[in-house]
Amino acid sequence: MRVVQNTQMELGEIDVSHIKFDLRSRDDIPKILRGLQHLYLDEALCHKVFALLESEIAPKVDKHNGRPGMTLWSVLVCGVLRLDLNADYDRLHELVNQHRTLRAMLGHSLYDEDKQYAYQTLVDNVSLFTPELLDRLNQIIVEGGHILIKKDESALRGRCDSFVVETDVHFPTDINLLGDALRKAITLTARWCESQHLSDWRQYRYNLRQLKRLMRNAQSKKRRKAADQQSNLQTIQAYQAYIEQAQCYVKKIQTTLTKLATTATRELLQKIEIEDYLQHAKRQIDQIERRVIKGEIIPHQEKVFSIFEPHTEWVSKGKAGVPVELGVKVCILEDQHQFILHHHVMERQTDDQIAVNMVTQAKKRFPILNACSFDKGFHSPANQAELAQHLEQVTLPKKGKLSKERKAIEQMEEFVKARRAHSAVESAINALEVHGLDKCPDHGMGGFKRYVALAIVARNIRRIGDILWQQDVERERKAIKRHLKAPTSSLSSPANAKNRLIASNQW
Repeated sequence: MRVVQNTQMELGEIDVSHIKFDLRSRDDIPKILRGLQHLYLDEALCHKVFALLESEIAPKVDKHNGRPGMTLWSVLVCGVLRLDLNADYDRLHELVNQHRTLRAMLGHSLYDEDKQYAYQTLVDNVSLFTPELLDRLNQIIVEGGHILIKKDESALRGRCDSFVVETDVHFPTDINLLGDALRKAITLTARWCESQHLSDWRQYRYNLRQLKRLMRNAQSKKRRKAADQQSNLQTIQAYQAYIEQAQCYVKKIQTTLTKLATTATRELLQKIEIEDYLQHAKRQIDQIERRVIKGEIIPHQEKVFSIFEPHTEWVSKGKAGVPVELGVKVCILEDQHQFILHHHVMERQTDDQIAVNMVTQAKKRFPILNACSFDKGFHSPANQAELAQHLEQVTLPKKGKLSKERKAIEQMEEFVKARRAHSAVESAINALEVHGLDKCPDHGMGGFKRYVALAIVARNIRRIGDILWQQDVERERKAIKRHLKAPTSSLSSPANAKNRLIASNQW
């Protein structure tokens, strides 16, 4: 049984509308909770969000039968909080069980301390979000944010840029990638043999140490960078010994898998996983042999930069002090109100290949978008022509030397103004990186896309919280001024009014 939110309040439970925040706090948690509180209290916005969550989270599961699970509201709060705080599940687990204000937001009373969240419960429930669901949720939140700031019906002006979200991988070399693949293949095969009482890999720990010793030897020979022929020969011999030992282990694993042939579903999946690591090992053996022994140059498209996160790309954007980044590029389109309208995970794509798609997808969600700025990386003649059909104003600087006509266009007042305002998108990128998108800890391409989409949702909710926080602070300042300007008396003097406000934590 899973409900959106429990309608029956318990003894000691605080209604979400009555949760108060310390306006002197400079921490992240109160501001993100303030944005979530607005989502809950705005009737129209709340209805849209809850209807979407109820229809899209586990749609084939009957939510009215079975044991009680986390409410959909709690799942949303936990997911948003994890990304906004750039926290792992360990910290989230501690917060939801111990943080008083957060527990009130989740719908727990002061007297139900026994109701604790398990670590795996949080992992399983937050993972129920899909990128498609989060994209639709983001559209609802941005529309609510536009209403909140009392935006008139003037057009939206966007600014578009891309950045790299790193994956949780170590720096790749062909020999340590081979070591990773064989380490996993040998360990999984040995454990399977132990469960089946097969003695083929009883010394697998010794085998792993032997393989690692050969890998370290090859690495040390490579680091010496000696120019004499004898040292180069020793390096080749070290690599040759390493790949020969690796080939022996690959053949032995294949022989063992033949003995362990089975029809059980669980064991079939285990066999598929081992064979997948063997394919990685065979590819790395082939590439090491071609590169070191035969002297070939391996084409970039044949390389894999992580055994565990195969979607990882080698991105070189030419930044000072950052020669290369290991991850996947993400493109965002932000409006002038600092809400992120749309994002796109760029799987082996360049900036100029997605410029038109970013605008068309954003206009589907927000038809009043009529202007957008880009940097030179998004330029192509085709993009210039096609973007002009979708937007009234396109600020896309051209690469290279400019013609007289093009120079006149880029020196126009509107173009210059939009180009100067474009740099503000870097602030949005920095905010995303600080609040979760510096490195993705989730596994696989599906987990990567879900993590990015949830970070966009969390950022827009945080933006709503910041707006409301500023309004609350201004309201308190005006209230203090009214008290200080009130007629003086023994009970209502300015000093007494100020002291009462300090005592009530409202100063």
